[in-house]
Amino acid sequence: MISTEDCEFIKKFEKANSEEKQVILTKEGHQCAKTFLNLMAHISKEQTVQYILTLIDDTLQENHQRVNIFFDYAKKTKNTAWSYFLPMLNRQDLFTVHMAARIIAKLAAWGRDLMEGSDLNYYFNWIKSQLSSQNLHGSGPETGTGAGTISPSESSQYVQCVAGCLQLMLRVNEYRFAWVEADGVNCITAVLSNKCGFQLQYQMIFCIWLLAFSPQLCEQLRRYNVVPALSDILQESVKEKVTRIILAAFRVSGEFFTCLSSLHVEMDNVEQHSFDEYSSELKSGRLEWSPVHKSEKFWRENAVRLNEKNYELLKILTRLLEVSDDPQVIAVAAHDVGEYVRHYPRGKRVIEQLGGKQLVMNHMHHEDQLVRYNALLAVQKLMVHNWYEQIYHFIGLQSAKPQILTAVKLFS
Repeated sequence: MISTEDCEFIKKFEKANSEEKQVILTKEGHQCAKTFLNLMAHISKEQTVQYILTLIDDTLQENHQRVNIFFDYAKKTKNTAWSYFLPMLNRQDLFTVHMAARIIAKLAAWGRDLMEGSDLNYYFNWIKSQLSSQNLHGSGPETGTGAGTISPSESSQYVQCVAGCLQLMLRVNEYRFAWVEADGVNCITAVLSNKCGFQLQYQMIFCIWLLAFSPQLCEQLRRYNVVPALSDILQESVKEKVTRIILAAFRVSGEFFTCLSSLHVEMDNVEQHSFDEYSSELKSGRLEWSPVHKSEKFWRENAVRLNEKNYELLKILTRLLEVSDDPQVIAVAAHDVGEYVRHYPRGKRVIEQLGGKQLVMNHMHHEDQLVRYNALLAVQKLMVHNWYEQIYHFIGLQSAKPQILTAVKLFS
């Protein structure tokens, strides 16, 4: 059962705005970690576990220093911060696994203690298994529990998430050496040899670029014939971002100290996609998971611009939610609605007036899991103050066990 202390804390935290949350975390960091982890351990309803993981992920993303609340709690309980999340990599639900992997990477990369030994080996081996060729062809994640077949669009998004975790880990020098020792370079070249999509291709080459920042590892890259492989990709690439990251990898491995500063600037520029490009993609109706959709900086600076010309772009976005039959388009559109709401203070009211809230909710039971996942995230952002009421209605908690119902009510 959930304690009264945990109930009171989660209700207070869920209703707090960003500034209030910071105050709560500063004063009650131990209670925050304790409550989050207790809820994860004692709630069996998968949708509620998903919501808790999303809260944790958002909390860490808003301020990297917040990982310390989990390190402090783990120290007092004689555990490691990631020990609570590693077992979740074996869960059957794709969303849960996805979020747990993200949280582990953030704790390991941003925390004051390094992940080491069997935990690091386990995590890296899990990443390698997810980047294997069968996952690239939509056969489903190897979570060890028979997660079943997933669609190509779901598989693509999932593997990109795993690659993102590796990108974050390899920003830490010690993890670069551990990855190479775990035969990670061979894993990366195997992915690149499978003619993967341009986004995953970019992410894998980005990992090579990060490895090259450790001069001692450049010989390992040459040993695995990384340079010839990248040269072949360079000749065939039609994506500017892929071309740039390959050239950056070549430069950093050959003249590490002299080009380090300029490459940081260059890669920052690579990640930026203009509002005009986003507008053109939206008007074409062919949305895809290009980096602009996941760019925090883009949404922070441009969310308000979706209001221009009498909400022209927002109307297109909500229209796609209504008429498109492409799961990827629907998933991206739902994601963008959520980001707009998160970054524009009056966004919830605007989306409701355009009918977007109901359209997003309609997709919470879509047959495509990636659509359901992004619709759920968007609804959480739209309904931050009455999450329980809507989830109760849409996932049928009327028949839930009393203890599950009590747990979900925490978020009302």
